[in-house]
Amino acid sequence: MSDNGSSDGSRGAAKAEEVIIGDEKNAHSQYVGEYGENGAHVLDVHQLRAGDAGVKTAADGVTVLIPQPSSDPNDPLNWSPMKKHIILAVISIVAFMPDFGSSMGIITLLPQAMQWMKSQNTIQHNLVGNLFCLGSGGLFTVWLSAYFGRLPILVLFTTVSLGTAIWCAAATSFESYMAARILNGFFSIVAQAGGLMFIQDIYFFHEHPRKINIWSGAIIVSPYLGPLITAFIINKMKWPVAFWVLTGLTGLCWLLVVGLMDETIYNRNIPRDRQPVPKSRLMRLVGVEQWRSRHQRQSFGQAIMRPIIAISKLPVLLATIYYFLNFAWIIGVNATISIWLTSIYKFTPYNLGMFYFAPIIGSLLGAAVGHWLHDLCGKIYMKRHNGVITPEARLLIIWLASPLMAVSILVLGFALEHTWHYMAIAVFTAIQVAGIMIATVALNAYLLDAYPEGSGEVGAWIVVGRTLGGFMATYIEINWVQRSGLVNAFGAQMGITAAAGLIIIFLGLFGQKIRQKQGRMTFAM
Repeated sequence: MSDNGSSDGSRGAAKAEEVIIGDEKNAHSQYVGEYGENGAHVLDVHQLRAGDAGVKTAADGVTVLIPQPSSDPNDPLNWSPMKKHIILAVISIVAFMPDFGSSMGIITLLPQAMQWMKSQNTIQHNLVGNLFCLGSGGLFTVWLSAYFGRLPILVLFTTVSLGTAIWCAAATSFESYMAARILNGFFSIVAQAGGLMFIQDIYFFHEHPRKINIWSGAIIVSPYLGPLITAFIINKMKWPVAFWVLTGLTGLCWLLVVGLMDETIYNRNIPRDRQPVPKSRLMRLVGVEQWRSRHQRQSFGQAIMRPIIAISKLPVLLATIYYFLNFAWIIGVNATISIWLTSIYKFTPYNLGMFYFAPIIGSLLGAAVGHWLHDLCGKIYMKRHNGVITPEARLLIIWLASPLMAVSILVLGFALEHTWHYMAIAVFTAIQVAGIMIATVALNAYLLDAYPEGSGEVGAWIVVGRTLGGFMATYIEINWVQRSGLVNAFGAQMGITAAAGLIIIFLGLFGQKIRQKQGRMTFAM
């Protein structure tokens, strides 16, 4: 079984695999076992070697805890389930906001074009700028968090996001509105880009897929709830009201962050007696306690290098490209569907609002199926590989998601071109969204399994892939369709989606060997 064993393939399956267990004296040993850097995990305590006796397990007495928690009660892995769930809920709610606010502009461009006497294509440039800054803001989030701490950056970015949301609602010119939207995108992305950091900090390996599914579900559903709510608002009221709603929700996020969040960063490279002792939550909110312990982490320059080191790993680069090539058409459809439905089907704002229930149902369906399917795939893989699971096992479910997305795009092209009943458009929009929901969780889980030491960095690069895809699609979609026709344009997009699936096949076949050859992400911390 050399495909999931050691490099020479000569040992038995269980012995040839890397076993990841904890060691407070050496944090690196939590992720790298004696048989190389293949990232394989043994989750069943009965499958461990004799020398690995005494490892800590979950409440069931069978599941090995990865990484092994320390004896320090301040270790986030030792926090109570309630505290962990509250943190997950807060970061999921905050992660909901960027795409929710960004997608509001899809609907408000209709009255804004009339108010400012500009074309809809021109007004849509604010969405392009917003999407671009979502990606760049994500990279800033992770390297600032690595140096200053998770919590103070979350507080700072959420605060500025609140201010820019107010600015969006109060803007009286297109130029002012566009500036506010760009800045809002940069700062609101904090919990999307940094979500995997928090999940890695507080949850064990076997818990990751379901927690990622919850967090990702909030992200995927958000660009559809935004247009739904906005369509109902502008049907009766002026467009700024939608952004006052955004302001209120962002204010709620700020209160949740300030009232409930805590610092989750914990340096496992140092022994317990040298760990900084938490004293004042207020001081952690503003970053004072984290600043006092900065000598125990990397320098500012080293923190800046973390995203660069992450993208230098071929699996991270390929996963980012895959997401770029798939999410582009998710955003492309979402950003332009209001134009096609109003021009072809004569939808009113109220009709548009009702239509957006379809992709919301699709995202919820994808989340519901994924809640069990991701774990099921892992269990089946372990059963067939002597209790061992590798990161590439997370990619298997994408073989289902990619065809769903590809077929949906093609059918949408035919449905719009030939004016099929709008319910056909709704159904296949829902299927496309369900596909990206499943793929999103699988891709994040794969990268987190493969590079747990770079949890924030891999998450940020996935955000870059998604936002650059949205940036590109939003910029070209309308002109492409007008020039080539809906069937030809969407057919080409289907081909791109199908071709991107080859990346997943490549990673499934060669990802483990590539990771073993390139090694892990070597950071100062």
